[in-house]
Amino acid sequence: MRPYILAEANWKHIHDQPIELVILPWGATEAHNYHLPYATDVIEADTIAAESARLAWEQGAKVMVLPTMPFGVNTGQTDILLDINLYPSTQKAILNDIIEVLNRQGIYKLLILNSHGGNDFKTMLRELGVQYPAMFLTTCSWFHTLDKSTYFDEPKGDHADEMETSLLLHLRPELVLPLEEAGDGAAKSWKVQALREGWAWAERKWSQVTEDTGIGNPKAATAEKGKRYFEAVTQKISGFLVELAKVDVKDLYE
Repeated sequence: MRPYILAEANWKHIHDQPIELVILPWGATEAHNYHLPYATDVIEADTIAAESARLAWEQGAKVMVLPTMPFGVNTGQTDILLDINLYPSTQKAILNDIIEVLNRQGIYKLLILNSHGGNDFKTMLRELGVQYPAMFLTTCSWFHTLDKSTYFDEPKGDHADEMETSLLLHLRPELVLPLEEAGDGAAKSWKVQALREGWAWAERKWSQVTEDTGIGNPKAATAEKGKRYFEAVTQKISGFLVELAKVDVKDLYE
């Protein structure tokens, strides 16, 4: 039993256990090119949250990882078979119920560890923060923590690319098809200049942008790259967890 993983814990051992910070990993269930499993984002969320929590726990942080939410916002992929969509309003309702429990039980810090590019929790946390003023609500996306160009040859992809493929080759190699069976992850760009440059935003219609559901070439991926990146990401996030666990929510600024 890992005492910082709620799914493995039991009432006997945790009913008197102090909890300073709760972590909610949030993934998605969606196609990842031809070679990666639909649960790619869930696997990444599970493993990165657990390892980051382990490292933080060993530094004295009293953290608790909730079971990973397996479904995310997939509104741009409505025609991709079995890409399961949760609307943001549904996510907010789920978050409200979880935060209500934590607030009622005197656990006032929550981190949403996001594992899916379509999820965006900021506006939800702004609203929920007004409803639950005692709560300190935070979110981060693990895939934004590091400069990918330091670890990968083709860092510009963002879905089933070299980075994600390397991670899965390290974490769950039995679920990855041979890379010669993967698509090349080629993606079309916006014709509108502002959208192409990234200072304006519109949702991508996935099946019009990519033929294989991937964005980014996975062919240079290796398990060794995945291991190095995983260790660096979890080391960095664990430091964040330690700080969050220890900080006084009434004294956050300097």
